[in-house]
Amino acid sequence: MEDHCKAIDMILQHGIIGEVYNIGGHNEMRNIDIVEMICRELGKSESLITFVEDRNGHDLRYAIDNTKIQTALGWQPEVSFEDGLQKTIRWYLENRAWWETFVDQIPDLT
Repeated sequence: MEDHCKAIDMILQHGIIGEVYNIGGHNEMRNIDIVEMICRELGKSESLITFVEDRNGHDLRYAIDNTKIQTALGWQPEVSFEDGLQKTIRWYLENRAWWETFVDQIPDLT
């Protein structure tokens, strides 16, 4: 969270208007690996993972090329993906009262 905020601030302060800067942390991971990390962090069994039928264009992993923001603006991630994921999960667990007020407002897209 902190890395992205710092990157956005750097773009606002030093970026070129109209340019696109990808913010990434050098973490090519499969989606299943991330879900398994979340289960471990929450102390939940991986048996809770439900697989869905593949669809056209379904991403198996996500990879962001952040070369431009590094070379043009000198931004580098400071927090590892694992640490950032732990902090994010902890924040959501500690702030349930705040985010649960929005759950009812999410439209059902099924």
